[in-house]
Amino acid sequence: MKTKYSKISLLLFAALLIHACTAFEDAADVKKIEYITINLKTNFEIQGLENFSNLKVTLNNYDEGIVIEKPFARDLSIGNLIPGIYDILISGRAEDVFGESFLMSGSLEKKALLADGENILILADGVNVKPLIFKEIYYCGSKTPSNTNWFRDQFYEIYNNSLDVIYLDGLYFANLYPIAATATLPIWPETDGNKYVYADRIWKVPGNGTDYPLAPGESFVISQFAANQQLDIYNPKSPVNCYSSEFEFNMNNANFPNQPAYDMLHVFYNGKADMTGVQYLTSVFGGAYVIFRVPEGEIYDPENNPELQTKNLASGSTIYGKIPVAYVLDGVEAVDNDAKAQYKRMPALLDQGVTTVGDTYIGQSVARKRIGQNPDGTPVLQDTNNSTEDFDRNLIPQFRRYDSKMPGWNHTLSGN
Repeated sequence: MKTKYSKISLLLFAALLIHACTAFEDAADVKKIEYITINLKTNFEIQGLENFSNLKVTLNNYDEGIVIEKPFARDLSIGNLIPGIYDILISGRAEDVFGESFLMSGSLEKKALLADGENILILADGVNVKPLIFKEIYYCGSKTPSNTNWFRDQFYEIYNNSLDVIYLDGLYFANLYPIAATATLPIWPETDGNKYVYADRIWKVPGNGTDYPLAPGESFVISQFAANQQLDIYNPKSPVNCYSSEFEFNMNNANFPNQPAYDMLHVFYNGKADMTGVQYLTSVFGGAYVIFRVPEGEIYDPENNPELQTKNLASGSTIYGKIPVAYVLDGVEAVDNDAKAQYKRMPALLDQGVTTVGDTYIGQSVARKRIGQNPDGTPVLQDTNNSTEDFDRNLIPQFRRYDSKMPGWNHTLSGN
């Protein structure tokens, strides 16, 4: 028996050896992989682009598990490619000759890259990315446990949508007149033309120029009253805790004690800067809001400069502050409902549309849409100057939506 099985084992070993030799010979006959080079050229729909340092090209060969990333160049040669089927993507930011930033995108899907030296053309387009924009606005208020109305939990979150540090010192916030959309529109001086928007109330971020830096991907919140709104003494049914706000509209009102958030500086209401004790709020039906910056070398003093004041020529004696449209960084218009869209308070140059939550005291907000992300994962937000398209509606209010970052000088981090 032992001899019989030994002979079988020898036969099996010989057969395996022959098979291995044959397989080795077959492998030796496989042709060596020939790598290829492609020449990628990009045409842009946007004219005048010149800074591409934050733009990249990505090639994905999903079948082979290959991912290649290269810094962008308008004429880019990419070598050492295994022939195959690739998705080619251009993404990131580019700047034009005026320093305006654009979020760019261009792609070719399932492109067969087989020939060495092939020339490939991609078309890329982009959307303008403004540096400082309203990110989330909560204006409608909420209901208390006893079903009364609560509007002290309003807040306005503003986001650094750029790739640069922005100093907030001296940044202005205003709500425009009329405070709510209405068919009874004011009449402004004809000589003003389209040069101004007209403020009901104006505030300013304090600071000496570099006290309040906001890094890319960071946001800051201005609350009407920067307290924990959900405490029993306020409104346990409020959707927000405003304690971590960076700023608040403090008016030294004993009923709403000053909170650790930094105080905004009151600049203007009906011709005056001093409004101690009069608590500030915007309309729960939706206001028109702007943030603006005074250019270096210019003075903006609507309290003392009559040329920056006006009245509604249709009626009334209230004085409104004139804000040059050229100063405005971002504007958002909110209304009771979409039927009020025709009663606009700001020119289409600043906001072509409107946004709304459609009702009052429902504890809902509007938030700007996310359209991409920066290299560190922080969001890039949509701003087409059309709030109808740019904002999601009827959301549960949330600080730092999309995981935007809190600035390091926030009082909850700095210990102030």
